Amino acid sequence: MSAGYFDAASAEPLHPAGRSALLGALDTAWADPARLYGAARSARLELDRARARVAAVLGVRADEVAFTTSGTQAVHLGILGSLRSRRRVGRHLVVGAVEHSSVLHAAEAHERDGGEVTVVGVDETGRVDPAAFAAALRPDTALACLQSANHEVGTVQPVAEAAEACRAAGVPLLVDAAQSIGRTPLPDGWSLLTASAHKWGGPPGVGVLVVRKGTRWRSPMPDDEREGRRVPGFENVPAIIGAAAALEAFAADMAEEAPRLSGLVDVIRERVPETVPDVQVVGDPVRRLPHLVTFSCLYVEGEALLTELDRLGFAVSSGSSCTADTLRPSHVLEAMGVITHGNVRVSLPRGAEPSAVERFLAVLPDAVARLRAAAGVTGA
Repeated sequence: MSAGYFDAASAEPLHPAGRSALLGALDTAWADPARLYGAARSARLELDRARARVAAVLGVRADEVAFTTSGTQAVHLGILGSLRSRRRVGRHLVVGAVEHSSVLHAAEAHERDGGEVTVVGVDETGRVDPAAFAAALRPDTALACLQSANHEVGTVQPVAEAAEACRAAGVPLLVDAAQSIGRTPLPDGWSLLTASAHKWGGPPGVGVLVVRKGTRWRSPMPDDEREGRRVPGFENVPAIIGAAAALEAFAADMAEEAPRLSGLVDVIRERVPETVPDVQVVGDPVRRLPHLVTFSCLYVEGEALLTELDRLGFAVSSGSSCTADTLRPSHVLEAMGVITHGNVRVSLPRGAEPSAVERFLAVLPDAVARLRAAAGVTGA
């Protein structure tokens, strides 16, 4: 991993424990876990062990955990499956305005299919108001969705309060916990949860869908016998084994790493406005993920700044997660009512060095000044 890799919110570098488990499983758990011969039974045993390890970290039952091909697939299956199972209740869906694009795309698909969606706004820190979220629930609400923490600005959402309102209304709550699993404690009270292994240092291509016992859910896909009839297709058992090992190790690391990374983020939050004119640091300064900070620079295009920082040895991201190839401003920043252009998301991986953060803070002011000068902006 490069010392200047600051995009852990997109993908945490593969954890050594996950790498070791993955490589070993390629030799021992390659067979079809649905068959009955020896190699297949061995693969099935390893798959079940991985499921139990993930469940233990999440504090759920092993039979509540299903493995998907990505966090996005987990979100789509979770939302559409819950909506399908509760059509007799109604076709109303509640989502937060700053949810990941996978949640919003599923909501759009629900609307195209004749459903109704209520989008709950956020304050300027990116946080949903629990009272507004509760007020959006109706007798015909089939499902509500609220992320554990925002993927672009790091703001932690009031999941416990939303879950209490959902319990009172008899509405299941789906929590997209992709950015927080392994980094912060999981809130209580949710009915469905989704996550993605490459966010915690597991292999790419493994997602997690948790459906708690007593929660109605029916697959929106054609019938398939895999993963308890929840996820179609052949399981990538070696990658799942690597994901489970990485999650255990990553969560253990974060007991000490999270406070250290949070201290480095505090330095960035303090120093960037001091050294770069016309900049806005966004997101909640206190109720936030430990590793992530986003700031927006006036008079600078975000993609140009990313390219310049990449040239200087730093990998960061900008704009809406998963939509960097579009010209549309971040829907998260738009919903917050903050500067939407020239934004940089810094998300520190496990083991990020203070010296690398200092180098980043040293080169950033000149990089912004050069781009502003090239755009004809002076005095900024």
